[in-house]
This record gives sequence, structure tokens and C-alpha cells, in this order.
Amino acid sequence: MKDKHINIERLMTLARIALTEDEKHIIADSLDSILGYFQELSEVNVDGVEESAHAHPLYNVLREDEPGKMFTPEEALMNAPEKRDNQVVVPKIVE
Repeated sequence: MKDKHINIERLMTLARIALTEDEKHIIADSLDSILGYFQELSEVNVDGVEESAHAHPLYNVLREDEPGKMFTPEEALMNAPEKRDNQVVVPKIVE
């Protein structure tokens, strides 16, 4: 099956997927609609519009990295199923 804008068979090969004939038609129609929208966007006059990576300005919203209250070893290991010498004991997996 071939579409005006895309080759569904080639797309299936690249994506390593299998589609039924009905799915091919659905995907082709969806992609055709998406490509049509991109065509509309490409016709918009953007002269004088400053390039940006995001629609809204982004600022670093993270707090300052300041030390806070520390857990005691007892608090940190409180929920450990088994502990020894302030460490969590886990099953041995390497022989």
C-alpha cells in the first residue's frame, strides 16, 4: 500500500512492526493529517520572531543545595529487613 506522502511498508520495516491492512490505512491517514499540519506550519510567516527552544522562558527553579538534617544510622536502617554494622544485609548473588 502506498500513500501520497509516506511509504507505509518502508515505515513498517524501519519500525519493525507488522500492521494489518486496516491498521495501515489508519496510520496512513493519521500521518497524512500530521504532515498536513506541518505543511500549514511551514507557511506561517515568522519574520522577526526570535528563535527559542521553548514557548515560555525557563529558569532554574531548583533550590540552593544546602545541607539539611541528616538521618542517623538507626533512622536510615529503620525499615531494613536485616542489618549489620550500620549496613543493610542483602542475599549473596555472586559465588
